Amino acid sequence: MFRDIRKKKNQISTEAAEQLLIQARRGVLAVNGREGYPYAIPINYYYDREAQKIYFHGARAGHKAEAIRACDKVCFTVYGSETIREEAWAPYLRSVVVFGRCRLLEQSLETMALLKRFAMKYYPEEQLADEEIRQDGAAAQLFEIEIHHLSGKEVQEK
Repeated sequence: MFRDIRKKKNQISTEAAEQLLIQARRGVLAVNGREGYPYAIPINYYYDREAQKIYFHGARAGHKAEAIRACDKVCFTVYGSETIREEAWAPYLRSVVVFGRCRLLEQSLETMALLKRFAMKYYPEEQLADEEIRQDGAAAQLFEIEIHHLSGKEVQEK
């Protein structure tokens, strides 16, 4: 159903791909937009390795939410971990592509706990995260991507 990476020598392990998902701060979410046009937008996210799910926040209305309601199949891409090796002048870059299904989560105690884990990825102090959640947490809408396929690769930029 999902394609394998064409150049096997560029493929990285699932563990390395998951590590990039954990470390990266932003990714690009692609959905099936209006009139058949793809719609891709950078987002902040939280990857739950144990649950094999990705979470992000957004509004209940708007292009992204409408597209997800119309078709829950999404693609999510993260890239980074640039390294320069002694033998090569051009940097190596890793990327991860995730295919899955996305849905809006209903607010509950569980989603508030997820929101806290999400916030801790971006806030320097727990106190700041707690204050933000206290002020705006009730209005936050969390989306969940259930991962169906994940692959990663490393390429040299030359």
